[in-house]
Amino acid sequence: MDLRDFLLRARVLKLYRKALRVSGRAPTSARADLRQTIRQEMENNQNCDDKQRIRYLISEGLDRLKRLDEMLDMQGH
Repeated sequence: MDLRDFLLRARVLKLYRKALRVSGRAPTSARADLRQTIRQEMENNQNCDDKQRIRYLISEGLDRLKRLDEMLDMQGH
């Protein structure tokens, strides 16, 4: 694994941890489904070797997390 692969992997893991933290703020009734969705997304893309697609997925994931975080803030969670 070269440095670029290592850094890309670190970004993916950071996104995953952030997603789990944000999901912890969700209402209890939705938390399990949200975490299952996060895990499913990770599993669906775990064998992806296309670096450009991985960068796109990270960007998309960060945008989705930002919207979820804002929604939870508005709901007072």
